[in-house]
Amino acid sequence: RSLLFAPGDDEKKMKKAGGIGADSVILDLEDSVSDSRKDLARDLVCSFIENIKSSCVEYYVRINPVDSKHHHQDLEQVVASSPAGIVLPKCSGGAEVKMICQKIQELENKYSIAVGRTAILPVATETAAAVFTLGTYAGASMRTSGLTWGAEDLGAAVGASVNLNSDKSWTSPYEMVRALCLFGAHAAEVPAIDTVMADFRDLAQLRIVCDKARQDGFTGKMAIHPAQVEIINNAFTPSENEVAHAQRVLEAFNSNPEAGTLQLDGKMIDKPHIVQSQRIIKLAESIAAKSEN
Repeated sequence: RSLLFAPGDDEKKMKKAGGIGADSVILDLEDSVSDSRKDLARDLVCSFIENIKSSCVEYYVRINPVDSKHHHQDLEQVVASSPAGIVLPKCSGGAEVKMICQKIQELENKYSIAVGRTAILPVATETAAAVFTLGTYAGASMRTSGLTWGAEDLGAAVGASVNLNSDKSWTSPYEMVRALCLFGAHAAEVPAIDTVMADFRDLAQLRIVCDKARQDGFTGKMAIHPAQVEIINNAFTPSENEVAHAQRVLEAFNSNPEAGTLQLDGKMIDKPHIVQSQRIIKLAESIAAKSEN
């Protein structure tokens, strides 16, 4: 549900991020770290991950993009420290994911890490060209744990002066990119993760944004401030009523296995309702299991 960024050159913030309640913490080596502190941040992040005893939080590391002078060293050291996965910024498409996966497997073998241990979460829309490859992630790699998008770098790439309307909704180009990321993720059968909301003080708007994202089909959202985590978690957690309704849908079809359509509460239900109900139950069970741990 929630993926909270923490700057990789700040040990205090990295430690704090793990106790906020986020499902995943992304230790950042890219945008939040100045060029002069990249090497320091890399060492701090890898040491931090290596010294984690046990945690219910998944730790990812956002490395620098493939065209950066820091990328190779990031990838080598980070994979060696064995995080849950890497966040791949400015990803150009499925072909890049395949290339990175091959390198990761070589490093996993080199450092005696279980092959397949390291997941990849691409940030898929940070260049203009990348927008046209959002359908290429399907089948790229079993390591792909989700797909997310970014608006700030894309705006800079195309010279946009704004990307939000006065009501804080996305302008039409970015609404289109958001939708393409959503469909690209579902085509690849991985979670669709909504991008950050930069105005971390406007929690009322965050609730609106999260509710809309979940209604549209996103399963989680990036966070840039600890105050955003609880709202994101709540928005992407199925309510008791949703879970109860999903169970009734599945029970109805289990009792009538030959039926293509049925009536429930005066409404017609069919296969799409089964699929959605299964997703809700699976998500609720996953969240419950995480809470127990």
